Amino acid sequence: MTAIDDLPPLRDVIREHGLSARKSLGQNFLLDLNLTARIARSAGPLEDATIIEVGPGPGGLTRALLALGARRVIAVERDERALGPLQAIAKRYPGRLEIVLADAQRFDPRPMLSGEQAKIVANLPYNIATALLVDWLSIEPWPPWYDMMVLMFQREVAERIVARENDEAYGRLAVLANWRAETKILFDISPAAFVPQPKVTSSVVRLTPRGAPEPCERRALEQVAAAAAVDATRRAETIPVSGFVAMARELTDIRNTKLNGSRGEI
Repeated sequence: MTAIDDLPPLRDVIREHGLSARKSLGQNFLLDLNLTARIARSAGPLEDATIIEVGPGPGGLTRALLALGARRVIAVERDERALGPLQAIAKRYPGRLEIVLADAQRFDPRPMLSGEQAKIVANLPYNIATALLVDWLSIEPWPPWYDMMVLMFQREVAERIVARENDEAYGRLAVLANWRAETKILFDISPAAFVPQPKVTSSVVRLTPRGAPEPCERRALEQVAAAAAVDATRRAETIPVSGFVAMARELTDIRNTKLNGSRGEI
């Protein structure tokens, strides 16, 4: 393993701080610094970037982001045991790492960004990964405060994110993700790279927000995409994102017509 800085190996950090992974927090620590550096590089040039990282744990990805030049990393962690390792990293990279002890599902980074764009780069805790992604894809107004997401998911979830019509994994998540972003699986990571080892392969996914998605109401799109057998003569998995968008517009028009008609009768 190639050293990326002069901080101790992650296994030593975990041992020193008693930072054993907790299933209740969805923790699986990635200890290979070559892999964390590969994830960091996938977010593109980092020299002028502000990074939001969720679930840094012992800080393997945090160290890679900083070593590769990220100007500012905001690390959001709910496990107080990780504060010691993260504070050591902050000392090694003065003025560039900000640690936020918070639940990522309730954390809004915008007050800390002061209008600047950020990138989200994270080895997401498995138990909240999909919920966080849906939250980030549901931000209003659009475009969002981030210009890229590089995120790790279980392979099955990654396939659901990038799926296109006629793919077996195509469904509600794919419709939302590909309506609002360009999506791509970059590479897989073996279970053997983690402590403890998960039972499944992980995948790193890049999502780049579309500046102008096809216009429709997001909630209507989600409702249409969630419905089964949307057309009796056509299977839902064969309908492209543009088809769901068209149906969402129609649903919105119907609702508005009914609403305006009701008001006219009063």
